[in-house]
Amino acid sequence: MTINDTNQARVSNIGRNSCVFLFLLLVPGVAVSATAQTTNATTTNVPAAVKAPPAMEPAGKWFVHDDNRPQPKVITPGAAFSQGAPAPSDAEVLFDGHGLEKWEGVKGGEAIWPTQDDYVSTKPKVGGIRTKGKWEDFQLHVEWAAPNPPAGTSQGRGNSGILINNMYEIQVLDSYNSPTYPDGQASAVYGQSPPLVNACKPPGEWQTYDILFESPRWNDKGELVKKAVVTVLHNGVVTQNHYELVGCTDGINPAILPWRSASKYPPPHDPKVFIQLQDHNNPVRFRNIWIRPMHLGENL
Repeated sequence: MTINDTNQARVSNIGRNSCVFLFLLLVPGVAVSATAQTTNATTTNVPAAVKAPPAMEPAGKWFVHDDNRPQPKVITPGAAFSQGAPAPSDAEVLFDGHGLEKWEGVKGGEAIWPTQDDYVSTKPKVGGIRTKGKWEDFQLHVEWAAPNPPAGTSQGRGNSGILINNMYEIQVLDSYNSPTYPDGQASAVYGQSPPLVNACKPPGEWQTYDILFESPRWNDKGELVKKAVVTVLHNGVVTQNHYELVGCTDGINPAILPWRSASKYPPPHDPKVFIQLQDHNNPVRFRNIWIRPMHLGENL
């Protein structure tokens, strides 16, 4: 059976199961369980009213946020890689423990996350914070730590994210001995690409992300001519290798792409984008954040 045949069979099955599910809903006195959905994808903390069969990822093999997808191999990263790495001369320091002047709330106004010593912490229920500045084709260094002792499970354990333009997310999550769907693990391109390996350190330990991001481009006709590309090193280990994003991250900006929907690109936007730290109602700390342009094409 070809991939196309497989996809058609999956779609056919989803259609038949959805019809059965709808029929049962319409028959009085028939109780229907949420397990009548056609997927095992994790739906923790999602109201029953919005649960629905998820979309399939582009290759047609797995559903978005599919618990049945193979788990990345667990490896032990080196003791230190870029922890405390000083910013290069062409970098802009975004946070070094001395205030949030270069940040603002996601809806504008002052960034009100608490700072202590050399780190800043999420503040539940006030929203994330984002940079006032914007960059294209950049290298971003971020250090983060999940709480210790750990609290919660799966997506409720040390959850935050590095959101690029509030459209593309590199997941922040305590994935140390804490299973979740692979495309939602630490350093995943959320909803699209699981990490090549699980390089998480134990909760409470400082971890590093070194993210190389190339912005998408559109032509004058509004046609996508270059997809966004990302490479991620988690604690010095390559976990995303020049990955071409298939579109936006699901769920972080529901007006553009609802949760568990098939990824697609938004309307054209400027290649210069802001960096956002997500508030997911989990306590997560961040420190030593800097960004620099990659100077792509300048020496050709």
